[in-house]
Amino acid sequence: MSTVDLGLPASGLAHVPPALGKQSAKDFTTDQEVRWCPGCGDYAVLATMKQFLPTLGIRRENTVFVSGIGCSSRFPYYVDTYGMHSIHGRAPAIATGLALARPDLSVWVVTGDGDALSIGGNHLIHALRRNVNITILLFNNRIYGLTKGQYSPTSEPGKITKSTPQGSLDHPFDPIALALGAEATFVARALDSDRRGLTAALTAAATHRGASLIEILQDCPVFNDGSFDALRRPDSATERLIPLTHGEPIRFGTPGADGLGSRVVVRDGFGVRVAHAEDVDPGDVVVHDQHDQHLAHALARLSRTDLTHVVTGVFLDVERSTYDDAAREQVAAARAQNENGPGLRALLEGRDTWVVPKAGPNP
Repeated sequence: MSTVDLGLPASGLAHVPPALGKQSAKDFTTDQEVRWCPGCGDYAVLATMKQFLPTLGIRRENTVFVSGIGCSSRFPYYVDTYGMHSIHGRAPAIATGLALARPDLSVWVVTGDGDALSIGGNHLIHALRRNVNITILLFNNRIYGLTKGQYSPTSEPGKITKSTPQGSLDHPFDPIALALGAEATFVARALDSDRRGLTAALTAAATHRGASLIEILQDCPVFNDGSFDALRRPDSATERLIPLTHGEPIRFGTPGADGLGSRVVVRDGFGVRVAHAEDVDPGDVVVHDQHDQHLAHALARLSRTDLTHVVTGVFLDVERSTYDDAAREQVAAARAQNENGPGLRALLEGRDTWVVPKAGPNP
C-alpha cells in the first residue's frame, strides 16, 4: 500500500492517516467476550485504552496491536482494530516488520513480564536499541498467570510459587532499567488503576517517534493477589509513589501546610536519593528533565522491589533516528540509483558474483 507524507509533526504518528470522523470508545470495542479473571488489572488497562485511542484521531484500520503469549496477549481480541496474537516472545519482531513495511500504521505491542523478559528478552532489547517506531505496553504482574502461577523474571526475591516452593533465588529484572540500558528513547511507568497517569504516558508514547516502552504495574487476583496494594491504599500510596512531571521538582508524600510533599528527591553523588523536605534546601531538590538520560538511569534505581518507593511517569523522552525510517531511506536511495544507473544490478552482479557457464555436450 502506498503512503503519502501528510505534513504532520515529526512524531510517531507522522505518516498515519487521520480518522474520517469523530470516534468514541464504542468504536474500538469488539463483540468478543473479555475472558480475563474477575479483578484482573488488564480490565483497567483495556478500559483506559479504549477511552484513549479515539483521542489519537487515527482510523481503526490504521491501528494494529501485536501480542505474544500470556494473559495480556488476549488484548488484540478486545480492541476493534487490526491485530495479531503471535507466538511466545516474538511480538516485537513481528511489530518491527510491520513498522518497516507500513509507515501508515500505528503499531502497538502488548506483552507481559514473562513473555517480554524471558523467552522474548532478546527481541525486546533489540527492538528498543534499533529504535523501531513502535509502542510497547509491558504488563507487569510479577507472576506467570496463564501457566498458573510460576515465578517470573520480575518476581521479588524469596517469592514462593509453584515453581519456587522454597522461594525464588533470582534477582529480578527492573523493566525500566533494562529499557534504558538497551538505549530506548522513550521509557515510562504507570499503575493500571491510575487512569490519569496511564493516559498521560500513553499520549506521550504514541506521539514519540521511535521505540516507546511503558511498564504497567497490574494485579493478578488469582496467582499474585494484592501484589501492588501498597501503591493503591491512600494511607500508603502517597509515601511510596514518586510521580514525575517534566520541569517540576520531584516531591511526594503527605502534603504539609504549604501543600507540597513531605519527601523530595535530591542528588547523591552520581545518583539520587529520597530525603525529608525539611532537611534539605529547596534549591537542592531535583527538577525532573525527561530529556536527561543520566537522570533517567538514576531515577530507575530509586524504585525498590519491596515497593518502598516506586517511580512513575515518563523517565526519558529523547530523539534519535529510527530504524524503519533509515531502512526506507536506503531502499529509496537504491531504487533511485537503479533508475539512474546500474544501482541494484551492479550490487547483485558485483565482484563477489560469478557466472556459471552452460554445460557443454558430454565428451
